[in-house]
Amino acid sequence: MTRPKLFAAGGAHIDRRGRISGAYVAGASNPGIMREEAGGGAFNALRNAVGRGCAGTLLSTRGGDMAGEAVARAVREAGIADLSATFLDRATPSYTAFVEANGDVVAGLADMGLYDLAFAKLIGRRAIRDVIAEADAVLCDANLPEPALARLAGLAGAHPLFAVAVSPAKAVRLKPILSRIACLFMNRREAAALSGGRADDDPEGLARTLAASGLASGVISAGKDSVVAFDAAGAFAIDPPSPRRTADSTGAGDALAGATVAALLHGSGLREAVREGLAAALLTIETDSVISAYDGRAFAEALALVPQARDVG
Repeated sequence: MTRPKLFAAGGAHIDRRGRISGAYVAGASNPGIMREEAGGGAFNALRNAVGRGCAGTLLSTRGGDMAGEAVARAVREAGIADLSATFLDRATPSYTAFVEANGDVVAGLADMGLYDLAFAKLIGRRAIRDVIAEADAVLCDANLPEPALARLAGLAGAHPLFAVAVSPAKAVRLKPILSRIACLFMNRREAAALSGGRADDDPEGLARTLAASGLASGVISAGKDSVVAFDAAGAFAIDPPSPRRTADSTGAGDALAGATVAALLHGSGLREAVREGLAAALLTIETDSVISAYDGRAFAEALALVPQARDVG
């Protein structure tokens, strides 16, 4: 079977997660365990897409430090072609999160100034333009600054452009290219930031506003609550299955995006594709890593737990 070629540009950095042992106490020292590994929205989503049968190429940027070497090694181990640039005099970007015992993130800090500095120039390189031209689809995240996103959208041409919103603060960078995005993956806070609404607005209303603004399709997640998605055929909701073991929710949204994109590129409609994305997200929540190393049987078992989509207004 032919493997669709997916080009991804965006975050590939060090994820640090402090898992708090008990109940989180604000303004105090909280006992827990700190771990780190290679992560990043675009990289995590691409790894999930590769795990579901795509051929992946990554463009990111890193520093000339041990963290950068760890990220480069993780890209190689994932079987992804790496076109990233290394800046020897810079530190590799990082994301640090503090996670409660139930897997929910208390707070996160993104140290990613290098992305703002480098991406616009990198995307203009001839080698990158050639790879994009040969790809079947393009994936990005909002770690790219607006000029880089605009350039990438132009280079994508007729190829589907998928995007991961990353955070409420960065999601607004996608506004100028919303009409070029084939499907946008976001949580409720990010959808509110893009639509001008509020995080507690009903997701169906957020979906209608985004569709009216020119977004062709989108997937809005809300933790344990229903995922609401929409395309030209209308809006629908799917209830995510309860984890059989809750380890860490970090990376679940990226898994949802990556596995959904892979299913779409293999010819599935959005409803079935989102079901596959939710299966990948479930397996990610059930592991301590931002990436779940599952086989076909484990994925099929997880997919069987995801209910069918239901229409919403």
